[in-house]
Formats: sequence, structure tokens, C-alpha cells
Amino acid sequence: MSASLSGSWDRYQGLPDAAQIIPEMVPGDLKTLDLQTDASFRWDSGFSAWLLKLQRHCDSNNIKLLLSGLPEDALNLHQLAIAVPLQNFSTKKAFFSLKSLESLAKGVFQWLEDFVLFLGDISLGMLRMFRMRSDVRRGDFFQFLHQAGPVALPIVTLLSFLVGMILAYLGTVQLRQFGAEVYVADLVGLGMVREMGALMTAIIMAGRTGAAYAAQLGTMQVNEEVDALTTLGIKTVEYLVLPRMLALIVAMPLLTLYSDVLGMLGGSVVALGMDITFTQYFHQLSGAFVMADVMTGLFKSLVFAILISFAGCQAGLACGRSSAAVGKATTTAVVTAIVYLVVADAGLNILYFRLGI
Repeated sequence: MSASLSGSWDRYQGLPDAAQIIPEMVPGDLKTLDLQTDASFRWDSGFSAWLLKLQRHCDSNNIKLLLSGLPEDALNLHQLAIAVPLQNFSTKKAFFSLKSLESLAKGVFQWLEDFVLFLGDISLGMLRMFRMRSDVRRGDFFQFLHQAGPVALPIVTLLSFLVGMILAYLGTVQLRQFGAEVYVADLVGLGMVREMGALMTAIIMAGRTGAAYAAQLGTMQVNEEVDALTTLGIKTVEYLVLPRMLALIVAMPLLTLYSDVLGMLGGSVVALGMDITFTQYFHQLSGAFVMADVMTGLFKSLVFAILISFAGCQAGLACGRSSAAVGKATTTAVVTAIVYLVVADAGLNILYFRLGI
């Protein structure tokens, strides 16, 4: 069937419904529709939109649409519009599917492979360092130690002091019911040295130092500095990762001890508001914990330091080649480090409980 179009076919005209342009256009009766135009035919983008609707109507009803009679510009625009097929997105998707499970399994195995390979590179670098054959520079170690230690003292001071106050206030709510407010010193002291000192310091360092490691190494990836080091025969893990990791391993236990002390001081401020003198508070605090409790917190801090530096450096070296990739690497480093910290803290607490520590 052939149809001739004439006159103005634009957005200012009332274009007919695409499905009703030919009254006889019903499935089964019409097989081919050939559109032709004459010299008076005028069109704009409104006609292109109408023609696209007509094309979809014909496709859904198995009607072949011939457009060779259209102006060349209109035909080219229409071909560009139908170059990408229409995709139907279902609003209801299965929660689990074989393809999604397969993709999840591949992602887990890829993460596990990257984790093991990076851990192996670090282990080999440590071995070479102990044999005095490593590319680690002493100056880099002290520079990163300064960044991870003294520079972090203000934020650690503030948050540790406030955490000690929070623990004291929480304990007061229950202890006041039994007239045992003096035992708030035991709660704050034991809570800080065994748990909160190491964990809060680790979370601070994950958001501060871990993110900095990822951003630094990610920027080096973008600037192709890592490729340049590899070309020169320098092992990037030893030259870039080990100084950062060792600096954080040294700084974290010291910061944890500092955080423990500041948390206890914060608890003492709350104790003063409960008519407990400094003498009573610190006398009660002296028997609240033993050296074994302090060592459990310090061991946690060492594990946390390894995990934070591992997550930050791995995300930085795996960064892409754009500024957006650096931001993504930084986010990945912080999120991964916090997940590592929570899992490791839970595992260590279970281990301490089983060992009776």
C-alpha cells in the first residue's frame, strides 16, 4: 500500500495518530506501507517523532515500512533514531538468578585472587627487607611516620576524650541505680584499654591515613609514576607500600596508648559531676585492669594497622587512570578498611574469649 504525504507536517500542526494514519492498517490485512512525499511537503522534528511512532507500530504488527520516498534529511534522521533498538526494562526482576549468582561468584573469586596476590607481594617485600635487599628508603619511612603519628594527634585527642566521656555517661545510667557510681572508673578504664581505644583510633586512621594512602598512590597511577618506577626496575610494593605500612604499624600502638589515657581523662570529667573525687577515680582505675588487658588492645592496634595500610595501598595501586578513579579508590579504601576492622575486631574478641584472656 502506498501513501502520499503533502503540506506541512510539523509540531505546529495536529499530526494524526501514527496507528490511525491509514484506516485499513490492521494486522493481517496490510503487509507493506510505502510513504511518498510531494513538492509541497514540509517537516521538522515533530514529523520525525511521529515517524518513529509509526515505525514502531509497523514493527509490532509485522508491517514493512518503506521510506525511500521521504526527503533525504528526514530519512537520515529517522535512521539515526532507530539505530539503537528500543529496550524494554522489566520493573519486576527476580531477586536471585543464575546470572547474578555467577557474577557474584566471579567477583568474590576476583577479590580473593587480588587479595592473595597483594599479600604475597607484601610478604616477599618484607622478606627482602629483612635480608637488606629491599628498595625501602629510610627517609620515606620517617616521613610517613610523621604523617601517621604526630599529625594525627589533634583528632585522636578530641575523639578519644569524648569517647571516654560517652562511656562514663552510659555507665552512670545503670550504676546510679545501685549507688555504685565509683565503678564508672572500671567501666571506662577496661573499655578503653581492651576495645574502644584501639577501635576508635583505627577508625580515625582508616578515614584519615588509609584514605590518604589510596589518594597518593591513585594519583601516582594517574600520572603514570608507578609505571615509570616499574620501568626503572623498582619494585613498587617495596618502594611505595612497605614504608607506609611500617609507619602505620609503629604509630598505631602509640596512638592507641595515647587514646586510652585521653579516654580515661574524659571519664574523670564525668566522674567529677557525680561527686567522685580525682583520688577516688584514679584509685579505682588502678585496679580496673591489668597489663594483659592493655596488651590485648595493643595487639588489636597492630592488626588494625596492617589491615588499614593493606586496604589503602591496594585500592591506590588498583586505581584507574582518571580523577574519578582516584575518588573511587579513596572511597573503596575507607569502606574496605572499616569492614576489615569490624570483622577483625569481632574475630579477636571471640579468640580472647575462647582463650580466657
